[in-house]
Amino acid sequence: MAKENQYKFSFGPWNISEGADPYGPTTRPPQPFDWKLAKLKELGFDAMMFHDDDAVPDIDSKSPDQVRKEAKELKKKLDDAGIFAEMVAPRLWFSPMTIDGAYTSNDPKARKYAIDRSLRCIDIARILDTDLIVLWLAREGTYLREAKSAKRSTELLAAALDKMLDYDKKIRIAIEPKPNEPMDIAYIPTMGHAMALAHLTNDPKRVGGLVESAHAILAGLDPADEMEFAMSFGKLWSVHLNDQNGLKFDQDKPFGCHSLRSAFNQVRALERNKYGSKGECVAFDVHSFRSTKIEHAVDHLAHSRKTFLRLLEKARTFDEATAQKLIAERDYQALDQMAIEHLLGK
Repeated sequence: MAKENQYKFSFGPWNISEGADPYGPTTRPPQPFDWKLAKLKELGFDAMMFHDDDAVPDIDSKSPDQVRKEAKELKKKLDDAGIFAEMVAPRLWFSPMTIDGAYTSNDPKARKYAIDRSLRCIDIARILDTDLIVLWLAREGTYLREAKSAKRSTELLAAALDKMLDYDKKIRIAIEPKPNEPMDIAYIPTMGHAMALAHLTNDPKRVGGLVESAHAILAGLDPADEMEFAMSFGKLWSVHLNDQNGLKFDQDKPFGCHSLRSAFNQVRALERNKYGSKGECVAFDVHSFRSTKIEHAVDHLAHSRKTFLRLLEKARTFDEATAQKLIAERDYQALDQMAIEHLLGK
């Protein structure tokens, strides 16, 4: 079995948010990056996730030299804190250039912008000493089917991935699927789609996946199954653990907040497949509740990590021999109760 210290934990600066939502303003004061980095270290996390403009704010307004300079300054801060960068992701969904999509936009100038920015993101990743580029294909979809061709869009996505793979022969690209939001119809809604897209590229071995619990639930799928599906290809390169109350908007609730049974099975899937043994991180893409006060602004992160470690203990003490006997007898009713009682502490 894997050892506890095999797991390295990560979160991103955006996971300490100010509480704004589409219907109301912020509820907490913003905190500077140095404060967030100090909190990450204080909570016992090992790594930080970055969007390209987390690493270099206002990246579109800066020269390549300035981008490199600021990325190097960030690397020194991380080194001084004993923290490493898990990954970098191009934040393509904020720009006015990507209103109609990024890599799949109907505007060739927008597609060029998306690729150019992705290459700058790779430059930042090099400086931060991570080979993992995460693509959440946020606006790669459409609001109505007549506006775009799914076949052409898939081909455009593969072509964009090829340009990134050719730009740096060492990077790996992890696709983070989501079925909807912000677009109504997403072209890469599940891990199966991500794995298939990898095989349209010129280097499928360097294209893998990242499973976010809430995104899988929004697709009507089980997060643990999505994780094990990716691991069957050897391509689960990160996870964003959180929780979700049904098929609603993306909620990013603390891990295990809504379904402890589902959270247990996610941890069990990671543990039994030795996730983390090759340096993969357990990341929590969670947000505190809007009503949270500033003095509790990082509790959701601390609690998610604590829940993971408690469930890891449950996964390691689950009576697999008895479970296999019940499976052989096809006594799934007893297996169900066994899992419930194990989680209840009996």
